[in-house]
Amino acid sequence: MTDKAIRTRFAPSPTGMFHVGGARSALFNWALALQQPDGRFVLRIEDTDAARNRPEWTEGILRALSALGIDERDPHFEGPYFQSAYAEKHREVAETLYRKGRAYYCDCTREQVQERRGNPHLGYDGYCRDRGLEPGPGRALRFRVPDGGTTVVDDRIRGRVEFEHSAIEDFVIARADGSPLFVLANVVDDVEMNITHVVRGEEHLSNTPKQQLLWEALDRTPPVWAHLPVIVNEKRQKLSKRRDKVALEDYLAEGYLPEAMVNYLMLLGWGPGEDREIMPFDQMVPLFRLEDVNSSSAFFDEKKLRAFNGEYIRALDATEFIERCAPWLGSESAPWPAENFDAQAFEAVAPLAQSRVSVLSEIVEYVDFLFLDRPVEDERSWAKAMKPGVGEEMLTASLERFDDPDLEWRAEPLKAALEEVAAAQGLKLGKAQAPVRVAVTGRTVGLPLFESLELLGRGRVQERLRTALAKLRSAGE
Repeated sequence: MTDKAIRTRFAPSPTGMFHVGGARSALFNWALALQQPDGRFVLRIEDTDAARNRPEWTEGILRALSALGIDERDPHFEGPYFQSAYAEKHREVAETLYRKGRAYYCDCTREQVQERRGNPHLGYDGYCRDRGLEPGPGRALRFRVPDGGTTVVDDRIRGRVEFEHSAIEDFVIARADGSPLFVLANVVDDVEMNITHVVRGEEHLSNTPKQQLLWEALDRTPPVWAHLPVIVNEKRQKLSKRRDKVALEDYLAEGYLPEAMVNYLMLLGWGPGEDREIMPFDQMVPLFRLEDVNSSSAFFDEKKLRAFNGEYIRALDATEFIERCAPWLGSESAPWPAENFDAQAFEAVAPLAQSRVSVLSEIVEYVDFLFLDRPVEDERSWAKAMKPGVGEEMLTASLERFDDPDLEWRAEPLKAALEEVAAAQGLKLGKAQAPVRVAVTGRTVGLPLFESLELLGRGRVQERLRTALAKLRSAGE
């Protein structure tokens, strides 16, 4: 294979949201293809499951890959091809295997096989091997597994894996209606597309000896095999669509940066060495080797992913951060009326938020106090900040101090003024400012308070303090 240009493939089925495990496989294949000028990443949509395929899932795959940087903008990308377009070739190859004596027709039902074997867990017994059946209704085409011996799979990640032929039943490659099964269609497509490297999840390892036998039966050299470690959750269970958050689209919609996702996914089973983790993809590509991928399971740690994402967010320049936040600030998703949004106010506060958010969607709760007519109502924050002996006293004193027309409405003078108020109440600033923060923003945690007061303006601050004070007093009556 060393004398051939690398041709990898990624072959998802459009039957659901795009799984982060699929994204990892795609990136590993992409990294291999990019290592050679003539390398190619082939996208093949395996769309033969008509009952489950949906066009929107195909579009979702294309959008997700593009978000990761894998699309036709790069000459290394090829496709998408659709497996359904190769149906006639699948049938042709099945017929060829039959004519060569490498496959035979079988009319056995599952019940008949179980009755003969006396055990529902045992596989097919080769009953029709020498019956010489012709094609016909109710007759599936089975591949004739060689008698005795082994098939050896040389896996770049798992090493030498041997499969005894005695443990591999004569498997079905085409149904009675002539339609191929996955095991055959997959091989035919790889042969037709000159695939040199098959890099996929370890769940496919059990199919590999069957597919290698088919490659050899077609007088073709099998590709380089590499089976990636399974991705597990914090309980060390395989990531499941039913149980875990696994859709790449969901992470992107939450505000995880594509470049952070790429970085993190590349580390699921592999690393660039030298204890480096935060690294752009283009720097990873020349370092990537299949032989360096760990065969043990890879833990998908969302907390670590959030930390990665925070690092990438903080590395953005101010203008790009503002642009990246835009989808969460627009009229369709933001909780405030569109006419309330002040772009200049957001630009002023954006640097303060950039150092705090871990995912872009968090920007809303950091800045909503600026654009809502009234702050959010968070009862836990209210109860924590408005304790007896602190809440009413601080709000009353702050109102009086902020009413001073000589008080310059900037962050530093405001901080000094509130420190005076706190001292008069016998309180440290940290405790004293909590009632003011909750009255003005609705939350106990947020952007620096005094910069927030400055941006909100004297009038709105005073109005919110009065409203909060009235609420406190009415509750005490």
